[in-house]
Amino acid sequence: MDKLSLLGLIVAVAGILGGQLIEGGSVSVLLQLAAFLIVIGGTVGAVMLQHPMKIFVMGIKMARWVFVTPQLDKQQLVYRFTAWGSAARKDGILALEGQIKSIDDPFLRKGLQLLVDGNSAEKIREVMEIDLNSYENLRWQAARVWESAAGYAPTIGILGAVLGLVHVMQSLGEPAKLGAGIAVAFIATIYGVGFANLVFLPIAGKLKILIGQQVSMREMVIDGLAMIANAENPHFIETKLKGYIS
Repeated sequence: MDKLSLLGLIVAVAGILGGQLIEGGSVSVLLQLAAFLIVIGGTVGAVMLQHPMKIFVMGIKMARWVFVTPQLDKQQLVYRFTAWGSAARKDGILALEGQIKSIDDPFLRKGLQLLVDGNSAEKIREVMEIDLNSYENLRWQAARVWESAAGYAPTIGILGAVLGLVHVMQSLGEPAKLGAGIAVAFIATIYGVGFANLVFLPIAGKLKILIGQQVSMREMVIDGLAMIANAENPHFIETKLKGYIS
């Protein structure tokens, strides 16, 4: 669990609600189901229209990364490649064949299979970089789902405010209701701007950071496999791969 992300969301919401209370307002006035449906429904519909189904679904699923961050143990990967390098120099590349079935990561498993099959470092790098580019491009598009939502939400919020004002105009014969009606109308704008800047944009930004970390991990895998294929000294492999650890 990423406690900082959870704390950040709590602080943001508490700050807004606390400010509303300090100004003498009521929290209940901010709870408007109609405004919520207009903003969220309109935003989701626009995002679905913009993105293919595969990208949209992946973007929604990746949102959990913000609070449950994928584990990246680069130090363990350094130990693994150093051990593989030692085994390959001592007993040959085929000594690593027994390791393939024990690997859960499809990317690493594919790379090790290419290595055991006797491919050169250049061929391994060529094949793995294609996989890496596909992985990176697909997930960057998925992260842009949240950027798109952040772009649409404020505009949909304005649309909700206009719809609310239209409703108010229809009640001009009841002046006592005009003030409350106008206040409710602008709640949609608050929802649009609030969701865009407190939820959608932060999620998109966090996902980009996490994708960058995943890509760096895969670049590390490619370098490790290439060095083993070139029969590099295990100490050199360890030293170079440690450069990926910040």
